[in-house]
Amino acid sequence: MLRIRLQRTGRKNRAEYRVVIAEQHLAVKKAALEIVGHYLPTRTPKVIEIDLVKVKHWIDRGAQPTDTVASLCKQLGMDGMDKYMEPRTRKRKPTKEPVVAETAPAAEAPAEAMPEAEPTPEPEAAPEE
Repeated sequence: MLRIRLQRTGRKNRAEYRVVIAEQHLAVKKAALEIVGHYLPTRTPKVIEIDLVKVKHWIDRGAQPTDTVASLCKQLGMDGMDKYMEPRTRKRKPTKEPVVAETAPAAEAPAEAMPEAEPTPEPEAAPEE
């Protein structure tokens, strides 16, 4: 099956990609049938140049774009790319709850729940003689 995918080029730490039409089972670095564009994510602003007419032609012939290529084509305004993209649900990392210093247990318990202390009898004073 044909895939429209990215083929990495460029040097170390300077990624550049070609958008190519290639057989799915072939290695990414192997020869592609056709180069339809390029993607330069390290430049500011990012450079995305894809020939959407050629991509549409290959999709009509049965090629399927990868998730990343579909999102790049969608950014350029190509319709119908949603069916090739996986849903992007960004999960938030759980936030750390602030640690509250615990107080003494007597202060936490409500007054109604605490048993009333019985008054202790005061020792009687010795009679003076």
